[in-house]
Amino acid sequence: MTDPNTRASSTALSPALVLIAEDEAEIADILIAYLQRSGLRTQHASDGHQALALHQMLKPDLILLDVQMPQLDGWKVLSEIRTRGDTPVIMLTALDQDIDKLMGLRLGADDYVVKPFNPAEVVARVEAVLRRTRVSAPAVTQMLRVGPFQIDLDSHEASVQQNGQAHTLELTLTEFKLLACLMRSPKRVFSRAELLVNCLPEGDTQERTVDSHISKLRKKLDALDIQGVPASVWGVGYRFGAEP
Repeated sequence: MTDPNTRASSTALSPALVLIAEDEAEIADILIAYLQRSGLRTQHASDGHQALALHQMLKPDLILLDVQMPQLDGWKVLSEIRTRGDTPVIMLTALDQDIDKLMGLRLGADDYVVKPFNPAEVVARVEAVLRRTRVSAPAVTQMLRVGPFQIDLDSHEASVQQNGQAHTLELTLTEFKLLACLMRSPKRVFSRAELLVNCLPEGDTQERTVDSHISKLRKKLDALDIQGVPASVWGVGYRFGAEP
């Protein structure tokens, strides 16, 4: 059955999101720079637990996964990812041993790169895997609708119906991302940490920054006489609106 919030479109696929699970910051920065230069979006996880959390939350198109990760090693992360679905995974390792390659392939890795590597080669392998896995994916325009709210994710336009009239919401990029994130799962409570990773620029690291953006979003909605959006859940975070 077709998702009522998603309609077919002839527009091209959005740039793929690559999750880089790598604990060595210098290597991660190099990969981020090369991938972004090639037009891909990136997100970084510095340990195994964070990699799994970001995979669950962001649904990346591909994961570059270091074998020797703190908290959970790459094999355990890969095994868990395979229980969730078929997200493409390219393993990164400093161990040039056949046993490691065989383990990765047995657990379902799509490719395998040995350190030290040429980052341009890694980008080429990423693009090759993405071509195989994304070629049959339908291009879509997502339209989110919850109550009187409507968001067009392609055009980055948000509006609300009030007294039979549609009002365009003049939102900053961060406010738009926050509202869209909450609307995707309107009954779910998101922690500040989740919203920080998902919606705020990478330079923002303080969870309380989320509160400031939520407050500004509320003021804009209050001006249209819309109360309680987003709703606070004390001690946890935010959801789209109060429970009915």
